[in-house]
Amino acid sequence: MPFCGMMLADMGADVIHVDRVGQPSASRVTEPLLRNRRNLAVDFTTSAGADLILQLVGTADVLIEGFRPGVAERNGVGPDECLAVNPALVYGRMTGWGQTGPLAGAAGHDINYIALAGVLDMVGPADGPPVVPLNLVGDFGGGGMLLALGVVSALLEARVSGSGQVVDAAMVDGAALLSTMIHGFRAQGVWQEQRGTNLLDGGAPFYGVYRTSDGGHVALGAVEPQFFAEAIDRMGLVVDMNDQYDRAAWPRLRAKLEAAFLSRSLAEWRHTLEGTDACFAPVLSVDEAAAHEHNQARQTFLEVGGVRQPAPAPRFSRTTSEPPRPPREVGSDTDVVLTAIGLTQADIAALRESRVIG
Repeated sequence: MPFCGMMLADMGADVIHVDRVGQPSASRVTEPLLRNRRNLAVDFTTSAGADLILQLVGTADVLIEGFRPGVAERNGVGPDECLAVNPALVYGRMTGWGQTGPLAGAAGHDINYIALAGVLDMVGPADGPPVVPLNLVGDFGGGGMLLALGVVSALLEARVSGSGQVVDAAMVDGAALLSTMIHGFRAQGVWQEQRGTNLLDGGAPFYGVYRTSDGGHVALGAVEPQFFAEAIDRMGLVVDMNDQYDRAAWPRLRAKLEAAFLSRSLAEWRHTLEGTDACFAPVLSVDEAAAHEHNQARQTFLEVGGVRQPAPAPRFSRTTSEPPRPPREVGSDTDVVLTAIGLTQADIAALRESRVIG
């Protein structure tokens, strides 16, 4: 859910992040996922806190929440209550398993959702267990990014119909959706069940990672014959081009590529292949990626509040994104936000005295 909020805020949305009263700020101010938001601290488990949330909903286009199913309803800020206040509201819900189904109420994390979606089993070598692809597929790609798309789509529809709706974004659904191409490959008979034996999972020798003489790694992605031919030519190898898509020839082709890449350093291979149509890139660390000339030219990484982080994406030709603002401390905008929805200083003081707000 924080990634969804970051994407919307990066694109210019006025996003208010609601934290629980008493939530520590120390780790929040260095968390890029929380950039570009105002911050409000409310104890929404109290009736007065829930009323504040509903007052905010009355002025908002979208509310997004990431609780287990039923939690928002128990606290009086579920879809029924919010849509009663604002019938055009888009109510975005981010969960792992979804709002319905036998696992809906269970705890879980990215690794669990991508496992159930059939994605985790696809990633890894043929002779080893599945490899965890960080938490990028469930949490961010299949979760937050698809929630952002769903919210924007529902918001566009609400401007036509005048009616809001609930967006049920489940990471297991999103992870499954991201694997649509692989389902197509299986239907066409060009994808084998055993991981690490296919075109895009490291099985093909022309689409994989190789070690260099100095311990570095390179990524080769020469899928198309003309690009593979250029890579082979620039590497000085003699290869039967008919071997590229002959699975029986893959072991000897891989051995030839492994030996070649091991014969030179990463810097030497970069000089030979980088920037050509060989579909080559060095495998860079986070620090090296930020220092690479291409990323520097595009300002792919920025420093915000002393923290290096990826820049907003995608980019627009006319409505360019503002430079990101650092995350705010918990509750730092409480008074400003509540004043904007009509509360007086006396109201705010009373709420703070009763610890409804921070």
